[in-house]
Amino acid sequence: MTIATSIPSLFVSHGAPDLPLCECPSREFLSQLGQQLPDPAAILVISPHWMTSVPTLSTAPQMRAIHDFGGFPQALYQLQYDAPGLSIELHQAIAAQLKAAQLPMATDPGRGLDHGAWVPLLLMYPDAQIPVAQLSLPAHWQPEQLTRLGKALAALRAEGVLILASGSATHNLWAFGGRTLGSPVPDWVQGFERWLIETVEQGDIERLLSYLQAPYAKENHPTPEHLLPIFVALGSSGNKPGKLLHRSYTYGIFSMAAFSFASE
Repeated sequence: MTIATSIPSLFVSHGAPDLPLCECPSREFLSQLGQQLPDPAAILVISPHWMTSVPTLSTAPQMRAIHDFGGFPQALYQLQYDAPGLSIELHQAIAAQLKAAQLPMATDPGRGLDHGAWVPLLLMYPDAQIPVAQLSLPAHWQPEQLTRLGKALAALRAEGVLILASGSATHNLWAFGGRTLGSPVPDWVQGFERWLIETVEQGDIERLLSYLQAPYAKENHPTPEHLLPIFVALGSSGNKPGKLLHRSYTYGIFSMAAFSFASE
């Protein structure tokens, strides 16, 4: 297999679960993004809301939305995302790629799509006709290991598979209290976001892998899981520079930055 150059891998910030109900630039961006990409044959999504000891692939024939949150408007719990699962052949291809890279993998036939997966999918591909599966985020893997995982998945792009890494460019829930959708953006959020955009677009891989040394890294990512999916998208491009697709904020503390990663 060769890596397809026609469909990039993506890192998108999924924001709070209520994003589909909010009038904001990031919702509009995601609602248009699917139309701006080549039509994928299938989608493999990675989200920080499913973490396991080793990469685990959801193999259900029908994928359904998991409402893994509380305290939001009732209308949010009425939203569904019922998409077909991947073919057995694609399940086998993913397993073969990870085995060839000497990476472990497990499967889960009962797992659905958490909000980190279905929220962007609902906005990007609302018809839910494209086959989709979720791959868990290995809980204790370091950025270098996650780029290896992305590299192992890269050949799937030749089969038209969109690798969708979902997380958040900034994510500190401890600073969330009392904020509204349009709250002012603190300097510490903008400072880390500027660093991230510059580092990704310059393709400074060593600096990105050492993101904890970045300005305000601990303030924006007191726990790492929402940034880590970007390393899977990065690795699937062969560690090439990324391209900023979108930049906005929700609730003041969530950068909704999104990037594409292509191999050319």
